[in-house]
Amino acid sequence: MEIKKEKETPGDRRRQGKETEGHEKWRQKETERNTEIQKGDRWIKTQKETEKETEKETDNETEKETEKETEKETEKETGKETEKETEKETEKETDTARDRERRQIKQQRDK
Repeated sequence: MEIKKEKETPGDRRRQGKETEGHEKWRQKETERNTEIQKGDRWIKTQKETEKETEKETDNETEKETEKETEKETEKETGKETEKETEKETEKETDTARDRERRQIKQQRDK
């Protein structure tokens, strides 16, 4: 019976310290490249985050402006409504005063 020897994998070589110099250099370059990519990704992420923040700020500003405009419009409308209501009330008061005067005049005539 023959005993089959298992093939060595690159991971085994690394663990045993049998890695070649060329492979070590390649791995160093890969790690450097990956770190540069990660830094670039971080920069892109931070740029996107700042863009989102500025969008939120502009949205908040426009919302505040629209709220102010609607408040002004409602104040104008309510002011107009109150003016109309007061005009109606004064008209009613004058009408009732006129009616009273007419009744009094009629009563005096009837007597």
